Parts: sequence; C-alpha cells; structure tokens
Amino acid sequence: MDVLLTGSAGFIGSHVAEALTAAGHRVRGLDLRPDGLDPAGGAAGTADVRDAAAVARRLRGADAVCHQAAKVGLGVDVSDLPDYASVNVHGTAVLLAEMARAGVGTLVLASSMVVYGEGAYSCAAHGPVRPAPRPEEALRAGRFEPDCPECGRPLAPGTVAEDAALDPRNVYADTKLAQEHLAASWARTTGGTVAALRYHNVYGPRMPRDTPYAGVAAIFRSRLMNGEAPLVFEDGAQRRDFVHVRDVARANVLALERAAAGAPAAGGMRAYNIASGEPRTIGDMARALAGAFGGPRPRVTGGHRLGDVRHIVARPDRARRELGFAASVPFDVGMAEFARDTAAPAGPAPPARHQFVRVAGPSPKVASEP
Repeated sequence: MDVLLTGSAGFIGSHVAEALTAAGHRVRGLDLRPDGLDPAGGAAGTADVRDAAAVARRLRGADAVCHQAAKVGLGVDVSDLPDYASVNVHGTAVLLAEMARAGVGTLVLASSMVVYGEGAYSCAAHGPVRPAPRPEEALRAGRFEPDCPECGRPLAPGTVAEDAALDPRNVYADTKLAQEHLAASWARTTGGTVAALRYHNVYGPRMPRDTPYAGVAAIFRSRLMNGEAPLVFEDGAQRRDFVHVRDVARANVLALERAAAGAPAAGGMRAYNIASGEPRTIGDMARALAGAFGGPRPRVTGGHRLGDVRHIVARPDRARRELGFAASVPFDVGMAEFARDTAAPAGPAPPARHQFVRVAGPSPKVASEP
C-alpha cells in the first residue's frame, strides 16, 4: 500500500514509518519537521496538517492514511487550549475532509487511553462505579485512591475494555475523543473504515526529553542522566500499562492491513486498546529505570498534578483477537533499552531513516507529533 503517515518525524510516527516500510508498504510523510530523506537523497519538506492544500498534495495517489500527528501532553495551563483544539481537532477535520475529496477510505487513527478518564472500578456495596475527578483537597492530604461516589468507601481498580464509558478529564483527552468522533462521522458519511488505536503509556527509543509534554518515563530518565533521583508523585502506586514503541508501531501495521482488507465493515470505526496487558506502577517503572541506569533510587514526593488519573489499565483482548496483536517487548528489557537511549533528543525526535515515495507536484510538505 501507499500510505500517508502524518506525524512521520515524531517519536511514535518515526517508528511507524520504519515498521510500514519493513512490511513492504510505501510511506509518504507529513510533519511540521523534516521527516527524513526522499528517494533521491534530498531533504523532505515540511508542512502542517491544518494546511488543506498541502494535505491534498500528499494524499494524491495514496491508498490509506495513518494519522499520528498531534499536540500531546496534559497541557500546561488554560492558555494551551487553542493550540490543542487547533492541531488535534481542526487538523484532523482538515485531513478527513481532504481524504473524502481524494477518495481515500482507510484510516488508522492514533487515539489514547486518556479518553477513558479514570479506569474501571468497583465498590463492594455498589458494584461497578465511575468515580468523580479526585478533589484537590484529598490529593493535598495524601488521599490518592478514588472513593465510591455513592458511599465514600475505597474502590477496587479493574481493567478497561473498549466499550467502557468515555470520560476525558483534561484538554488533551478532550481533543483525542473529538478526533474519534470526527473519524466516526467521516466513516459513516463516506463508507470509509477507521481503526482507532488507544495507546496506553508508550515508551522507547527516540522519546523526547526535557519538554513540558514529555512522558513521565522521559522525565525520570532525564533526572537520572543528571545524577538526580527520579521524583515520583503521589505514593508511586498509580497503575499504568507501559507498552514499547516498537510494539505500538507493529499494531499500526496490523490495523492498517486489516482496515484495508475491509474490516471493520466499511462505514464504521473500531477502537482497540494497544497495551501490554501487564500493569505496572509508576514506582515500578521508576525503580526499573534507576536500576538499569545505575542511578539514585527514586524518591516518592507525595506531590500531585490535577488532571492525572489514579489507575488506568487496559484489557487488550480485542486487539489480540481481531488484529493478531500481542506486545512482545518485556517490561524489564524495554526499560533497560530505554535507559541506555541517552542520545534521545531534548525536543522533537530525530528523523527516522526510512523510504518516502515521491509525490508529483510541489515539494512534499508536512504536521507534528511531538
């Protein structure tokens, strides 16, 4: 297939480009940053996914789209709202409109586990419940576990399947859910096919460091590189699912090939948890990184960040059953590799070395996936 990959120069996008190329597909990039070399050896151009003319040029002759471009992170403050909405929501709308005009009917969308909000919980007295966002006064007092909204008793965390109620709790999560809604509307209107991949905590080589939107793994590694202990918020018992970026890239290839074959049925969207299926705590991750790095032991601070959820652990059965996807990089092996990746960029990820197809017309342009 000839695949338009947005966010092709980013952390995840660059790995997806390599995986697509290794699987025999041709990749054309679209990113705000230079995304590697074209077949003639010249530097690829740059453009913005919100630029309809640039998107139209890159779509010419494409068979499918893999949409990774996004502004990521929780957001630093309210002033980030316009940028998140512009890049993630408006950019996706532009892409979908141009796909409809070009007659490209296959889309793999990079979504996120943040659309769930808090994970699945049950109360001994009231069964499955949806806890409200944790109040700041409780976090300041060190009461980190969500309580039952009916009786106030402690809740038992569980796993989240794709049919769970969606409850985004920060601006990034709002925009990722908006992307899913837009893609579903596009699919219903055009008869197109969408696979929405809800990534859990992705880590691995090329993950940027020292940016306001860096993942916690990158922040911990940066401190270890400086000889400082990782600072763990709350009590370190927050449960997450850490999935290696090469596994995420492979999931994209599997989803793209399945969607191109007409599954899910034309005119529909199917969501998939892309996760390892082996939950770990933030403390586990900090200790694994510190051990692999040979650095100071993590320090639990009791600090907190509004908008963070306590536990979010996936049930990846659907991806295993329908896509044939199962994570292959063990946690300890992946974290040791990540700890050794000390050449990771301070800002945007470095360009991947992969093959891009030449597109007729003006210089190829590109959108960003930090």
